[in-house]
Amino acid sequence: MAFHVEGLVAIVVFYLAILAVGIWAAWKTKNTGSEGDRSEAIIVGGRDIGLLVGGFTMTATWVGGGYINGTAEAVYVPDYGLAWAQAPIGYSLSLVLGGLFFAKPMRSKGYVTMLDPFQQLYGKRMGGLLFIPALMGEMFWAAAIFSALGATISVIIDINVNISVIISALIATLYTLVGGVYSVAYTDVVQLFCIFLGLWISVPFAMSHPAVTDIGLTAVHHVYQAPWLGSINSLDIYTWLDNFFLLTLGGIPWQAYFQRVLSSSSATYAQVLSFLAAFGCLVMAIPAVLIGAIGASTAWNQTEYGVPDPKSKKEADMILPIVLQYLCPVYISFFGLGAVSAAVMSSADSSILSASSMFARNIYQLTFRQNASDREIVWVIRITVLLFGASATAMALLASSVYGLWYLSSDLIYIIIFPQLLCVLFIKGTNTYGAIAGYLFGLVLRITGGEPYLYLQPLIFYPGWYQDDNNLYIQRFPFKTLAMLTSFFTNVIVSYLAKYLFESGTLPPKLDFLDAVVARYSREHMDKATLVKSDNIVLNELAPVNPRHSLTLSSTFTNKEAFNYVDSSPELSNTEDN
Repeated sequence: MAFHVEGLVAIVVFYLAILAVGIWAAWKTKNTGSEGDRSEAIIVGGRDIGLLVGGFTMTATWVGGGYINGTAEAVYVPDYGLAWAQAPIGYSLSLVLGGLFFAKPMRSKGYVTMLDPFQQLYGKRMGGLLFIPALMGEMFWAAAIFSALGATISVIIDINVNISVIISALIATLYTLVGGVYSVAYTDVVQLFCIFLGLWISVPFAMSHPAVTDIGLTAVHHVYQAPWLGSINSLDIYTWLDNFFLLTLGGIPWQAYFQRVLSSSSATYAQVLSFLAAFGCLVMAIPAVLIGAIGASTAWNQTEYGVPDPKSKKEADMILPIVLQYLCPVYISFFGLGAVSAAVMSSADSSILSASSMFARNIYQLTFRQNASDREIVWVIRITVLLFGASATAMALLASSVYGLWYLSSDLIYIIIFPQLLCVLFIKGTNTYGAIAGYLFGLVLRITGGEPYLYLQPLIFYPGWYQDDNNLYIQRFPFKTLAMLTSFFTNVIVSYLAKYLFESGTLPPKLDFLDAVVARYSREHMDKATLVKSDNIVLNELAPVNPRHSLTLSSTFTNKEAFNYVDSSPELSNTEDN
């Protein structure tokens, strides 16, 4: 395959345009945040993201390279098909559930990161423990989407995969570095538009190629391979449900999601933009599903790709760029390539900023350097953006299956953080002892269940296990959901048991070494004053909104209820009196 100069030029122009938008957003909002609050402005902006920009940026965060390429791959692979392409429905439902139950309590309490409530209730040590799976989840996610981009670019313009991944990562890291959440949000608007336009333009050309059979026929009939609608074997129903719950519930406790929630201009807006993003995720999955179906309906021996077909060459994970390259005109394939590049950067920048935000605030500032200056925290964010961007890039160069990395990134979040989030927000009386016990039980059950993707053999063999052709043990039993439920109930039971033992006098106060029951208000327990500044947020409801720095279409996107609420807030009145 020849080197395509035109394709390279198109990618360079697109990247420069995205970088320009990111730098413009950083410049436009450089004075956002009062003096001493610049680090918070980088993480959650001025808490003035409206419905328009918020809906776009939250949708673009989920609609990444893994989402687009992984969905097309699942539909194309004969043993899976559309029935196993769970991500569009799963992540859309997770956004709906997040909007219904989680967005309002998190936004109304004025937290800055997802880990704030954990450190507020369980202490800084537990916050540090929960940072580990949260960080790994963000890194796996970013690695998966960088890997998807490298595969796409290398297929269409025939340049080295490593070079394409590294350059893409540098661009995404650079504009995240200079502008924080504002640069991420505004570039997401541009990127989402490119994704939508680029993929939808490609679909009609690919579908009309002479080598492509009617996808309506191949959906239910065996033509070149098994029907692309797919099916769920009765033996695999529990595996399907396990993965579905993992995507749906494990898609909620991500800093990338809560960063948008906490940046929104009110708790109500945070809920609405979650619902908008859920709809956007479904819409954006349609062209990816169609491209996967086109791949399954193509006689590849009648194309320049030749034989054997992509799945036989073990290139099923690159079916989307292969369809763009061999079934579309050159200028259309380049346009589609820009769309996938946009998808990758729109998610990668969010993951990198999320990981850096949690480290700078919850680990560096609240755990080790409570007296750190705002300037110091800003520099910590910038340095960690570079470090985490480099780490995700390194992992991307070692990735083998986009969809495998994608599932794995949600595993740790689902089993460890989701049950902890349920407890900290909705279950009164849970404490650090229960949180640690739930954390450990969930982790042990997950690891002992094995992981074929990492060639980790199980120590516990659940009912229905079998050995595949590669001598790997596969669990049909929904052990991930079992681990999640075990973590949740362990947290509740151990918390109440510890509370009873200490308060009844069965255990002496000196054994409360975590200060979780007897010494609940000791210096180890960080109160709301540490995590939430009274001059920035009204604890029991909405924050006063700073002058808007984001683009608006009309006064419809102005948060009037927050302004009205300020007058009646006793907390603000007391602050003013002082």
